Amino acid sequence: MGTMHYPLLCALIFLPETPAFPLQPRPEAWSSIDHEKVKGYLDTFFPILSDTQNLSVEERIKEMQKFFHLTVTGKLDKETEEIMKMPRCGFPDTGDYQTFPGSPRWKKRHLTYKIRSYTRDLPRWKVDDAIRRALKVWSDVTPLRFHRVYRRHADIKITFARHEHGDWSPFDGRGKVLAHAFPPGEGIGGDAHFDDDEKWSDVNQDVNLFLVAAHEFGHSLGLAHSNVRGALMYPLYSYQNPQTFRLPADDWRGIQRLYGKKSSNS
Repeated sequence: MGTMHYPLLCALIFLPETPAFPLQPRPEAWSSIDHEKVKGYLDTFFPILSDTQNLSVEERIKEMQKFFHLTVTGKLDKETEEIMKMPRCGFPDTGDYQTFPGSPRWKKRHLTYKIRSYTRDLPRWKVDDAIRRALKVWSDVTPLRFHRVYRRHADIKITFARHEHGDWSPFDGRGKVLAHAFPPGEGIGGDAHFDDDEKWSDVNQDVNLFLVAAHEFGHSLGLAHSNVRGALMYPLYSYQNPQTFRLPADDWRGIQRLYGKKSSNS
């Protein structure tokens, strides 16, 4: 079988504290540097498709504002600027679907996972526990079951790595890309990678591993982003208490569309 190439699914990014997108009154008044930053953001998260290739930057900002339920102005106003600076996943936000085009999904209900490497930021047992609980988020509402393996092949392989790590999507050091994952499929499909230059934690500081992993595993199972604020698959990262976390309705409806509901026998 030939090598299968997948798009980068998720890359949570923390932008610098200094304003990366200075507020300006009109898009046409941006300096070339600011214009490039805004255009770079739009190209990454709201890429030009065949039916949007003739849109101006102002029209593309309107598309972004519609997705995030902002006031549609086409201008880089304060609320739009704040959204652009928030930590988030790197998969594009275009499209109204909760699943990827073609709805890729696993054809089996019992999936295996393997932790191939660890971060030194947490004891191994805490990493194991965060990964187990992140997968349980999805098995609690579907017939899916996850079983950890240590030596044999696994459907979902979990890796902590730095910079180039063999998937054509190198990490860039602390502070930007946190993690990414790939949709169901052969080879690298379903795998989740975490940037080991980040500072991982199990509490409300630095980067909470459970929350990031739960989001990434949604991609590993076939979910794209939701535009429902508060959903786990919403592209902007925000902290929630892992001890009281409950999968929002938008997410369980999306995953049940792929795999069905959890039955008393599953």
